[in-house]
Formats: sequence, structure tokens, C-alpha cells
Amino acid sequence: MSEEKKDVSRALALSLKERMLTTPFEKITIKQITDGAGVIRVTFYNHFQDKYDLLSHIVESEILEPVGILLKNNMYKEALTLIFTNIKKDSEFYMRAVKIEGQNSFEQITEECIYKLLLDLFSERSSGRPHPTHSWVTVDSLARYYSKSMTFVVMYWIRTGMEASPEEVAGVYEYIVTRSLWDVLEEL
Repeated sequence: MSEEKKDVSRALALSLKERMLTTPFEKITIKQITDGAGVIRVTFYNHFQDKYDLLSHIVESEILEPVGILLKNNMYKEALTLIFTNIKKDSEFYMRAVKIEGQNSFEQITEECIYKLLLDLFSERSSGRPHPTHSWVTVDSLARYYSKSMTFVVMYWIRTGMEASPEEVAGVYEYIVTRSLWDVLEEL
């Protein structure tokens, strides 16, 4: 993506985020977003299909892309901490975004973005290796499974007011994913 295109995308994202601090997402128009970004409506559609696509872009560019290098270097807990830190930095926006429900809910958008990140990571890691013994345990099914669990933790944390620190939430998620259901039952 060219620098000019990135600048326009950032301006549109910032405009949406600013509007969401005063107006419910459902009531925000493309015109309001473009006016806030200082661009014309056609420019919006050169970058995004609709405001849900813009919301997806915000999650991808501001929350998930920054952790890519950490994941590639096996720094998983640091990546989780950075995800929660970036959400907390923009807590007012995310507290409002979590209320977007329906067909294109914030939860669905977040889950899909996390899924794409994990699918890429798992695909890269598994290339050339033998497949697991169970045919349904695929890179795709594992990415779906872990994107659902990560989305649950993100949504629960936001909905409960983000009182726990990013480090604490990252630790909780690490605890959950490094234990089997049977281990957790034994620890209760």
C-alpha cells in the first residue's frame, strides 16, 4: 500500500473513531466519515467497501499488524500483551465498538481478523511438515478454534471494563491455551 493510500486510510479510520465517541456506529454515515477525514465520498469507496470494512481495517492495522514481528520471533506473550495494550490505549473507542451487533458485529469482525492472522502464522509454520493424524485437525480448523477463544477473551475483557491490566489478561489467555480442559478441571 502506498504512503498516500495509508494516509487516507488513517484519516478515515481516525474520523470513524472520533465519530464513534459521540454517535452510535449504526447512525454514522459515510458522508460524516469523509467530511471528518477531509476527503470526498468516492475516495472512501476507493479504499473501503463500507464502514464495516473500515472497522475491520482498524482492527487489522492498529491491533494485529503491530504484533506480526513478535509472533514471527516466537514472542507470544509479548504479542498478546501488545494486543491488549493497544486496545486499552483506545479504550473509549473499543468500549463503543464492542456494542456493534448483528450481521457485521464487532465480535465477528475481530474474530475474522484474528483468524486471518493465525491462518497465515499456522500456514507458514506448518509448510512441509506432515499433517496430524486426525483429518479435521487442519491449519484452518486450528486457526478457527484459536481465533474464537482469543476473540472471547478480548470481548469479555472489553465488556467487563478492561479493569485487568494488559499483562494480566495476556497471562490469563496464556493460562487458558496452555492447559487442556482436563488440566483445568483438576485445578478447579
